[in-house]
Parts: sequence; C-alpha cells; structure tokens
Amino acid sequence: MQMRSFWNESAVTEFILLGFQASSQFQILLFFLFFLTYVLTVTGNIVIIAVILADHRLHRPMYFFLSNFAFMQICYTTVTVPKLLWGSIVKKNRISISSCFAQCYFLFFLGGVENFLLAIMAYDRYVAICYPLRYNSIMTSKFCWNLACGCWLGIFLGSLAPVTFLARLSFCGPNIINHYFCDVSPLLKLSCSDTSLLKSNFFSLMWIIVFTCLFFTLVSYINIIFTIMKIKSTAGRQKVFSTCGSHLTVVSIYFCAVIFMYVRPRESYSFEKDKLISVFYSILTPLLNPFIYCLRNKEVKQALQKIIQTKKILQSQCI
Repeated sequence: MQMRSFWNESAVTEFILLGFQASSQFQILLFFLFFLTYVLTVTGNIVIIAVILADHRLHRPMYFFLSNFAFMQICYTTVTVPKLLWGSIVKKNRISISSCFAQCYFLFFLGGVENFLLAIMAYDRYVAICYPLRYNSIMTSKFCWNLACGCWLGIFLGSLAPVTFLARLSFCGPNIINHYFCDVSPLLKLSCSDTSLLKSNFFSLMWIIVFTCLFFTLVSYINIIFTIMKIKSTAGRQKVFSTCGSHLTVVSIYFCAVIFMYVRPRESYSFEKDKLISVFYSILTPLLNPFIYCLRNKEVKQALQKIIQTKKILQSQCI
C-alpha cells in the first residue's frame, strides 16, 4: 500500500515568481541594489554577533537576545533575497512546489521568532528599568536560555501545522505567483481547493501572534514610561530611556509594517502593494537594524571601537 504524499497531487509541479516586472536595465539596477542590501544586512548582523561574543562586558541578557535577533535577521533575509536576486537575472524565476512550501514555512517560523524576540527584549528592558535591584536574580543565564530556546523550538514546531495544511492544497493552474517569494496569500488565491477555512485559521493565527507579542511589548513599555516619569532629573530620564531607545525604534518600524501587511481588511489586499510593503519589512528593516543598534547604543559602539583599535595594534606589531 502506497503512503499518501505529504502534499496533494496537483497539476502544478512548480511556480513562477513574477517578482518586479521592469525593463532589463532596471532589473540589473534592482539586482545590484538588492545584492548590496543583502551583503550589508548579513555583514552588519554578523558584526553585531561577533562584537557581543568578543567583548565580555556585553555578555548580558540584553545583548544575548540581541545576538539571537541578529542571527534571526540573517536567516530571514537569506530565505528570500537570494531567490529574488536569481529572479532579477533570469527570464522566469521558477521554484518547485516543495521548495515553495519550505520557503513559506521558514518565513512563517522566522517571522514568529521575530515577534516573540521583540516581546522578550521588551520584557528584559522592563525588568532592568522597573526592578533594577532584582534584575540579576530574575534575568539569570538559565532563564534567558530557557526563553530563547523556548522561543525558537516552540515556534519551529508550532509553524508545522499551518504549513502542513497549506501543503495539502491542490493547485491546478495557473502557477504564476505575483510576488518575489512564496507568501501565503498568493498561494491561497492560486489553489483550486476550498481555502476559506484555512484562510480564516491562518490569518486568525497571525493576528493572535502579532497582537499577543505587541500587547506584552506595549505593557512592558507602558510600565517603563511610568517608571521613567518618576525620575526627577531630565538627564536621568534621558539616560534610562536611552537603554531601550534602539529596541523601541525597531519595534515601531516592524509592527507598523507587519500589521499593515497581514492584519488589515481582506478587501484592501493588493499584491502589487504587498510586494512593496514586503520589501520594507523583509529587506530594508533587517538592513536598518544593525545601524539602529550600533549607532544608538554606546556600549556596542565602544566595544566595536575597542576591537578595531586592538586589531590595528596587532597589525602594527606584526609589521
């Protein structure tokens, strides 16, 4: 007896990603822009991880979660951008149906990790500012590892269910996805199966994840703001707020883009607009994060300067 395949038998065996339709000259320009963005994103986030590992003064919960966040950003952009680059230099950007579902899975998984990491980082700042004397006893190394591992493993397993149901849909044609990666909305639109229940369940799950993480993040920052307002000196308030300014900037950019992308009335969906919004939160935001955390964080800048100076000294000694 033959085992049932992981996904339904479909007339479609591969999809064609439309990407950004433009002249050949503009496609070349897009290729170099996205390639440069990808290189800067990966390099910037690797630098953050390397600096945190190299400087023992940064071996604290805040930077432990930041290194997790930087690693997640590298993975997230790697899932989409290389395929986008390939699509800029070929006439038809083909992707097999199994690769499409795999890409969809990792995007959902890494997007969930990003939401929860932002909420965890907000909680870390809440404990540091609102309960400074108890910070070390609350944010222990074991507790931080449990939070990080629970976030990665829990969402890795939890993401299997929606993508498994998605992979069981039938696709009879057409096979053209009006996007530069395999997103859920265009896949549901192309399916010849009844997707009404899956569509409702998927977007309900998206709303739960986004708004739950946003709720805990807002609660943390509301308490932080009340605590900061109790500080009498302006200089003291600015010093305390500077410890969470970078994270707050990233939170604002990310949640505004994601809510507009996934948590809005279905009638307002437009694949052309979605592609532009996707570029913002999946390509530009990961590029901005290293600059936000490095330029607005004195400790990271000092650690980076120390590493550069040490490297120069070693090079001069070798010469």
